[in-house]
Amino acid sequence: MLNLSLLSVFIPTFLLVSATPGMCMTLAMTLGMQVGLRRTLWMMLGEVVGVALVAIAAAVGVAAVMVQHPTLFQLLKWLGGAYLIWVGIGMWRSPATLGLTEQPQDVRRSALISQGFITAIANPKGWAFMISLLPPFIDSSMPMTPQLSSLIVIIMLSELLCMTAYATGGKGLRAALLKGNKVQWLNRSSGALMMLVGVWLALD
Repeated sequence: MLNLSLLSVFIPTFLLVSATPGMCMTLAMTLGMQVGLRRTLWMMLGEVVGVALVAIAAAVGVAAVMVQHPTLFQLLKWLGGAYLIWVGIGMWRSPATLGLTEQPQDVRRSALISQGFITAIANPKGWAFMISLLPPFIDSSMPMTPQLSSLIVIIMLSELLCMTAYATGGKGLRAALLKGNKVQWLNRSSGALMMLVGVWLALD
């Protein structure tokens, strides 16, 4: 059983929040520009799984434990940020050897999934948002499991839809840059954006 009135409000609310520029959306745009939409889908897979885990953990109260042990959460943020900065440095240093019809060097699927997952679970704003948003949309008079399952599915679909839009924009920007053969600028701008996400994650 679901409270359809609450659900009808939750859908546009979370869609709007997902569409707001943030670390995950910036990452999607960066990878869309660097490796294309199809490969960026692997990052999206890691991100939506991470967001789902954050939502579940927030709903069952694990977040309260993390609040009591902020050092662990801070360490996770630093490690995640350092990883993304390292990836960004690699992008920045990529040689400008792409032709107009060539694809960028391949990125392992596991690395893309890890980038999305780490960014999602180590995002403090994501935790804060889930803790504050989910409770008002859960009807205590109805079974918890179907409600939480429905909300998580909506969250995952909203995130996927918005990241696809951002990644598509990045892919279009990449095509424009390759027309001018500005590959080094493409590599460095992608790397700079990735490092920015890493710093943002570590310091936020």
